[in-house]
Amino acid sequence: MATSPPAIPHSFRSLTGQQRKAFFAAWLGYLLDGFDFVLITLVLTEIADEFDISLTKAATLVSAAFVSRWFGGLVLGAIGDRYGRKPAMLLAILAFSVGSGMCGFAWGYWSLFVFRAIVGIGMAGEYGSSATYVMESWPKTMRNRATGFLLSAYPIGTVLAALAYEVIVPVAGWRWLFYAGIIPIALTLYLRRALPEAAEWQAEVGDKPEVTTSSVLLAPRRRLFNGALAVLLSTVLVLLFSQNAGSAAWPLAVIVVLCLVTFTVQLAGRLWPVMLAIMVTTFCAFLYSWPIQSLLPTYLKTELGYDAGQVSDALTWAGLGYAAGSCLAGVVGDKLGTRRTYVFGLFLSLAFVFPVFALDSGNVVLLWMFLFVMQATSQGISGLLPKYIADHFPTRTRAAGLGFSYNVGALGGAVAPLAGASIAERTGLGTALTTLAGVLTAVVALIVGFNVPARIGRALKIESDAPALAMTKSAPETPGSKTPDPVIPDVPETAERKAPRGL
Repeated sequence: MATSPPAIPHSFRSLTGQQRKAFFAAWLGYLLDGFDFVLITLVLTEIADEFDISLTKAATLVSAAFVSRWFGGLVLGAIGDRYGRKPAMLLAILAFSVGSGMCGFAWGYWSLFVFRAIVGIGMAGEYGSSATYVMESWPKTMRNRATGFLLSAYPIGTVLAALAYEVIVPVAGWRWLFYAGIIPIALTLYLRRALPEAAEWQAEVGDKPEVTTSSVLLAPRRRLFNGALAVLLSTVLVLLFSQNAGSAAWPLAVIVVLCLVTFTVQLAGRLWPVMLAIMVTTFCAFLYSWPIQSLLPTYLKTELGYDAGQVSDALTWAGLGYAAGSCLAGVVGDKLGTRRTYVFGLFLSLAFVFPVFALDSGNVVLLWMFLFVMQATSQGISGLLPKYIADHFPTRTRAAGLGFSYNVGALGGAVAPLAGASIAERTGLGTALTTLAGVLTAVVALIVGFNVPARIGRALKIESDAPALAMTKSAPETPGSKTPDPVIPDVPETAERKAPRGL
C-alpha cells in the first residue's frame, strides 16, 4: 500500500516545539549581542572627552572588536564543528557579555581597546554559531526565514541600547551603559539546560570529530605554527587599527593578508579561492554598512546638533527598519531565491541613501522615515547573508567556514569608521557616509548577482557537497521547491575523512 510523502514545512505553524525553542534561544542571544556590540558607537564623544583623545582616535575603539573577530570566528567555529553548535553559541554569549561588562571598568584607551576585542571574539562566535544552529535545526525550505528572522534580533538589540543610552548616560554616565552588558550571562545558564543540539549537525557529524575543522587546524604538525601565526596576525592588526603602524602600514597590511590566506588554505583546502571570494564579498558589505552603523550617532550629534533623546529616536527608527527588513528578506528569499532577493534589496536601497544625508536638522519626521526604509533595504537584506555564505560550506565544516570567512570579511567594519572619518575630514561626514554606502552597495550587488564565488568553484572544477557548489554541477536552486528534505544518512568512515584536507 502506497504511503503519501511527509508534509513539507513551509510555515512557522508547522515547526516543532524544539525548533521554535532553538530559534527563540538563538534570537535572544543575538539580540543581546547587538545590544552589547553597539554600545561603543553611542558614547564615542563621551569617551573622547574623558580620556582626552580625538574623535578620530576614539573611533578606533569601534574597530577594536573587529581586530579579534577573525579569531573568534575561527576558534568558536571550530568548537561548533567539533563539539556542537550549542556549546559554541553559549561560549560566544559568555565572551561578549564579560567583555562588555569589563569596558565599564576601563581606565584608559588601551584597556578599553582590549576589552572591546573580547567583545569581538564573542560576537564573531555568536554570528557563526547562532546562524548555523538555527539553519540546521529548521527545514531546508525555511532557511532564508531562519536567518532573516534571526538577524532581526540584532537591530532590536541596538534599539534597546539606544533607549538605554537615553535613560542611563545623562544620569549615571557612559560606564553604567556597559555594566548593563553583563546581563546576557544569565541567559547562558538557561540555554545550557533547555536547548537541544542542531539536528543536521547531530546527523552528519555527531561523534565524528575527525571530519571537522579542529582536526585540520590543531593537527600535531600545525599547532605551534598556527599558534605563532595567530599571535603575529593579532599583533599586526592591533598596530594597524589603533593607528600606531605609522609608515609601516602597507607592509603590515600585506602581512595580514598573507596570514589570513594561510589560515584559509588550511581550513578550506582546494576550496580556498571560493572562501576568499566570500571574504571579499563580506568585506565590501561591511564597508557599505558599517560607516553608517558606527558613525550615524556621531553624525546626528555633530552635524545635525541632535541631543541624546533625538539620537535615540533616530536609532530606534533605523533599528526597526533593519529588523523589519530582515524578516521581509527571509520571507521573500524563500519564495524568490536567496541571491535574487539579496541583489534586488541592495539596488533598491540606493534610492534612499542620498536623501538621508541630504536632509537638514529640521526635517525630523522625514529623516526618521528615510532611515527606516534605508535600513530595511540595505541592512535588512543582510539577513540573507548567513544563508548565502553557509551554502558554500558542507555541514561538517560549516560553523568554522561561515564564522571565519564572515569575520575576516568583517575587517571591513574595522576599516569602515576609519575610512568614513578620513573622508569626512575633506568632504564632511554626511558626504563620506553617502559615498561609501552607495559605491560599495553596488559592488556587493554585482558580486552576489553574478554568483562570483560559485563561478570560481565551477571554473576550478572543485568537487564539494556544499549546496552552492553542488548546484553548479546540477540543476540550479528553484525557489519554493516542493522537494522534501532528504533524510541525512550516516556517512561511512574513509581514509580521506580521517585525515581531511580542509573542506
